[in-house]
Amino acid sequence: MTVTFDPASYKDTTRAQWEEAAAAWHAWGPTLEEWLGEATELMLDTAGVGTGSRVLDVAAGAGGQTLAAARRVGPTGDVLATDISPAILRHAAAVAAAAGLTTVRTRELDGERLDVEPAAFDAVVSRLGLIYFPDRAGALAGQYRALRPGGRIAAVVYSTPDRNGFFSVPVSIIRRRAQLPPPAPGQPGPFSLGGPGVLEGELRAAGFRDVGSQVVPAPLRLPAAADCVRFERESFGALHQMLAGLAPDERADAWAEIGSELAAFEGPDGFEGPCELIVAWGVK
Repeated sequence: MTVTFDPASYKDTTRAQWEEAAAAWHAWGPTLEEWLGEATELMLDTAGVGTGSRVLDVAAGAGGQTLAAARRVGPTGDVLATDISPAILRHAAAVAAAAGLTTVRTRELDGERLDVEPAAFDAVVSRLGLIYFPDRAGALAGQYRALRPGGRIAAVVYSTPDRNGFFSVPVSIIRRRAQLPPPAPGQPGPFSLGGPGVLEGELRAAGFRDVGSQVVPAPLRLPAAADCVRFERESFGALHQMLAGLAPDERADAWAEIGSELAAFEGPDGFEGPCELIVAWGVK
């Protein structure tokens, strides 16, 4: 079966899925920060985020990393959280307000068309966002423009499917059941930047220098496989996008198979889903 990839339609669907999943993604915030915390801190370290920094957060989602950046920059800094989904940004803004972080701003923006002042930021960060951009070159060009000379970029992505069973198992099951072909090279997806040197190459192509990367083991720990299924079923927009072509009963069958397969990652101490992240960085 030949499927023509339509970037505009993909982004419309992505926005709709995140609008729907926003509340759930926010509700899973504590799990997200425990799971992604080490990679987030490394991202902020390598982006040089510190007191007084002006930070642009691209594809910010519900803003866990936004808040971490805001705590670092203090009252003299500034953090602009951007996302394609206004619903999820409302959660980010509310959490920042509740935490008393008055330096956080939010703005609905397409990460591929960053309408921000050129050379206005010291750091650009993106946590698990760049992988879902159809035009990554355009997105990185916009991030490059947003940085001042000497400013730094850092991003978190998944590595390869074989190192991320908590996510690749559901993806493979849904792809088979929905009869979806594998993504073509360059198309967006959870593992689209995970190959050795791929993200680093994209950063260099965008003009960044002193590019580097580090692998971060990040197992997803939950009480049971059923909790992982609930987490992904409630809040993983990419999986919902892939399931869209199946009837409700077929979707239920897919989730049942996913739960059965993920149970292989249960042990005496609960569920530990394999996950490996890459943090990459560069300098303008």
